[in-house]
Amino acid sequence: MRPIRLPELPIGRRSAAEVFEAGIYGIIKRVVVIGNGFSGAENQCIGLVRALGLSGCHTLYRVTRPRGGINKWLHWLPVSLHKKLDYVMRQICIYSGVQVEAGWSKVVPFTIEKTGLSSVIEADAKQIAMMARDTFEKEGPLLVIASGRYTISVASSIKRLATEIVFLVQIQHPRSRLNRFDLVITPQHDYYPLTPHGQRQIPWFLRRWITPRRPPDRHMVLTVGALHLADSAALRSAASVWHDELAPLARPLLVVNIGGPTSSCQYGADLAKQLIAMLQNVLWSCGSVRISFSRRTPEKVSKILLKEFSSNPKVYIWDGEGPNPHMGHLAWADAFVITADSVSMLSEASTTGS
Repeated sequence: MRPIRLPELPIGRRSAAEVFEAGIYGIIKRVVVIGNGFSGAENQCIGLVRALGLSGCHTLYRVTRPRGGINKWLHWLPVSLHKKLDYVMRQICIYSGVQVEAGWSKVVPFTIEKTGLSSVIEADAKQIAMMARDTFEKEGPLLVIASGRYTISVASSIKRLATEIVFLVQIQHPRSRLNRFDLVITPQHDYYPLTPHGQRQIPWFLRRWITPRRPPDRHMVLTVGALHLADSAALRSAASVWHDELAPLARPLLVVNIGGPTSSCQYGADLAKQLIAMLQNVLWSCGSVRISFSRRTPEKVSKILLKEFSSNPKVYIWDGEGPNPHMGHLAWADAFVITADSVSMLSEASTTGS
């Protein structure tokens, strides 16, 4: 495999990335993004697309899985197996006369976006590979970018079905069989289990199963944080869009982004109260404070903060209605307080210079 590189711009040609794969040379003019419905994962893919100069040349597909009934207990299964098992269970219910729970047969992305959901196509590896082959003579090779473990099966199947004309980039460590991908882009913290301190946190008999393998350098790009959308052009645009609402605010403007629980940190009332105490200590020095919650933020946490700050004239709490001010906050904030569960939010804020 030879690396992606940005070529000198030929006269009359727009910016694009060159991909050398299996001896085939082509100019990449189209990208397929395989998402999972999580904005953090999908924004990493779109951020890479933008960095390669291919904005407007990508199509977003999403991996979906069944929900309802017992499906909420089956998310540990591979997506393809989960769908087949769901189909079998529904057929058994139909033939046995058992009433299927309302909503059981629905197939949805892992998280539900409030807008634009109907316009996103479900990822079908065979159809995408066929499209890549049928249009290769006219459109050239296809760049496929996927992020998150639920997209691995579909993305690697596309590569297997159209090996010679697909260049596959997987964002976030896939944990196994790295030879399925042309390039893996992963943050350095994925390799924490390889450090001496990380090894001490894992029982010796489990280390070989849950420790990521370090692949050959030619297959791997390590990043300090996460890829994201907040480049200089996006921030300039957001600054303009949110100027009328955010520019008049008293300075300095402190933005507080609150995420959700992880396996190592459960979000409860104690954590909310600790955050409140910290904010109260710096509130005197702020002209304005704007707080926003993730979709993963537990309701009990958001309610505690709402009760504490909703009557404070310095503090504005976004309730999830209307346009999301996240990019505007990145463009206008003087300082940030961000919970450490989201590497994406931390990476975005770090690039603003605030």
